[in-house]
Amino acid sequence: MESVVEGSKPPSQLLLALEVRGILELQAFFAFYPLLRRAPRGDGHPVLVLPGLSASDVSTRPLRTYLKAQGYAVHGWKLGSNHGPRPGVEEAMDARVRELSQRYQRKVSLIGWSLGGVFARELARRSPSLVRQVITLGSPFASEPKASNAWKLYEYLSERKVDDWPDRELMKSPPPVPSTAIYSRTDGIVAWQGCREQDSATTQNIEVEGSHCGLGHNPAVLYVIADRLAMPEGEWWPFDRSSGTRKLLYPDPNRRDSGLVEALRTSPFAA
Repeated sequence: MESVVEGSKPPSQLLLALEVRGILELQAFFAFYPLLRRAPRGDGHPVLVLPGLSASDVSTRPLRTYLKAQGYAVHGWKLGSNHGPRPGVEEAMDARVRELSQRYQRKVSLIGWSLGGVFARELARRSPSLVRQVITLGSPFASEPKASNAWKLYEYLSERKVDDWPDRELMKSPPPVPSTAIYSRTDGIVAWQGCREQDSATTQNIEVEGSHCGLGHNPAVLYVIADRLAMPEGEWWPFDRSSGTRKLLYPDPNRRDSGLVEALRTSPFAA
């Protein structure tokens, strides 16, 4: 039995060790690529992909390659490794969104992996007229500051305290554009409870099976991303996770944890 509020502490050390699954998910990406190409096609609008903590555009290359093949004008953030909100980073991201919107004369869709998703939501909050939608992948925007196995790395790289974001309550509220939050209950890096959007008319939480480190190339995640990006600009509807085989790939978000998942989350090797 947990003695703290659910989701207020990091995932167990056992789940952290299982992050090696990300390698298998990359192999699955290549194996299922022909099937992924059958997902809805794009309309050519610009898509900006933001990497996670300590990662660079190299980490999002499989995702960007796939989305380019699906018909989008896909771009990396071009800011090197993500070391958090260091001086000048937010201004550079704002300028990147403005530049892409002006170049294509279209609104920009934002995809953010982990910390990149936290950035994406705040970008949309600052420039809602330039952003079409936001998709986050295991992004802990609603977590307790230390409900992560990477908070010490964050403090080291960013040179700031993990709990010194200016307005954490505002961060938890949905951005002023359609937003889809993709997460895994067996995430070994961040507490999954803090990766979910609040309910609204234009938000949806979609659960997948997998690791945190594999979210950017997990085939089930990529299919959802392609489906969401293909919606016409100015329109939004929830992802249909209940038709056919989708019921097997996308669990009911209201389900109780299975015995295995609960055992992994509450392992005696907890952090």
